[in-house]
Amino acid sequence: MSITLTQGLMLSIFAVIAGLDSWLEVLYIFRPIISCTVAGFILGVPTLGIIAGGLTELTFAGLTPAGGTQPPNPAVCGIMTVVIAYTAEVAPATAVGLSLPFAMLMQYILLMCYSLFSVFMPVMDKAAANADTKKFGSIPYLIMTIVGILFFVVIFLSAYAAQGPMQALVKAMPLWLIHGFELSGSALPAVGFAMLLKVLLRVEYLPFLLLGFVVASFINFSNVLPAAVVGVIFAMIEFFRDKKNKKLQQQIDAIKAADGGEEDGI
Repeated sequence: MSITLTQGLMLSIFAVIAGLDSWLEVLYIFRPIISCTVAGFILGVPTLGIIAGGLTELTFAGLTPAGGTQPPNPAVCGIMTVVIAYTAEVAPATAVGLSLPFAMLMQYILLMCYSLFSVFMPVMDKAAANADTKKFGSIPYLIMTIVGILFFVVIFLSAYAAQGPMQALVKAMPLWLIHGFELSGSALPAVGFAMLLKVLLRVEYLPFLLLGFVVASFINFSNVLPAAVVGVIFAMIEFFRDKKNKKLQQQIDAIKAADGGEEDGI
């Protein structure tokens, strides 16, 4: 299936919005679960967008910029996953692996911007020294405009202008290579979730993890609602228990304050 010019422009405009959001991290619509879903609606395949969003979001669950570490751009990866799955007619898991080069390209472009935008620092320093608030405030908007244009160009060229060569490339790949991308794309969500657990997993929450594994293993995956409901139940139990413990601790602290302490000779 092909992408029309209107769809290509809409994807590019959304890429500008999601790209700037990934730059500023304000609304978090750049996350793959959102960007894939929106891309799916733009292309008229919302179900594909939602499925691809779930897979790609799990892939990026543990990938967060920290220090000098810069993972592939999640906004571009989300959009291109749906685009590749739609145009090349491959499974979403395969499209996740094929979309990573586009996401890495965008991230390298942004890394170059980090260096090139340093030329604006002396200008802003001078504007601040001269109390030129107009120039000082206009430079960040200029930077965001440049970044937005870069996102627009990358997605428009990748999703619309180069869709013919991209389809030909995917169709020219041997079956074993396509199967390899599918296996790697299926494994990436598990890797992302494992990276997230490595940071967040605590011993006291291990029973919830094991129970979730058991529930997920024995339900029909055409309906994951029971697993989601169980997760909500335990989240509510933990929330109210923590709230109750905090209230009890406040009462204990109040009693200790009223009774005095060792410094009072009691």
